[in-house]
Amino acid sequence: MANVTRYDPFDDFFRGFLVRPVEMGQGDVPSVKIDVKEQEKAYLVHAELPGMKKEDIHVNIDGPMVSITAERKQEKEVKEGERVLRTERYFGKVSRSFQLGQDVDDEKASAKFTDGVLELTLPKKAATQAKRLTID
Repeated sequence: MANVTRYDPFDDFFRGFLVRPVEMGQGDVPSVKIDVKEQEKAYLVHAELPGMKKEDIHVNIDGPMVSITAERKQEKEVKEGERVLRTERYFGKVSRSFQLGQDVDDEKASAKFTDGVLELTLPKKAATQAKRLTID
């Protein structure tokens, strides 16, 4: 008689999920970590961008869609007589896009970058009322 074993597809899913290493390996691109808070008239966004320069950060707003991109350029710090044994810092582009519940008034939006944290104040656009047309 053949051996029959029970296969649970969720078993492999959870095993891979719970055992996955926390440390990033070679080639992994870090993501931009964000906190989004909603106030009555605006959204507040805090995005972690450690090691970035403010001139290398770009924020695009398109209605309710917000995109943050940043690039850290690799600097050659090797002096004569030195050799690099290990490099773990990430150099390259990172980005994050997300959609808010309401359109953003991009004319009044503001951004501030302090100690590796980008702080966005995104005022909500006044909701326009639907207009009903009369038929002649």
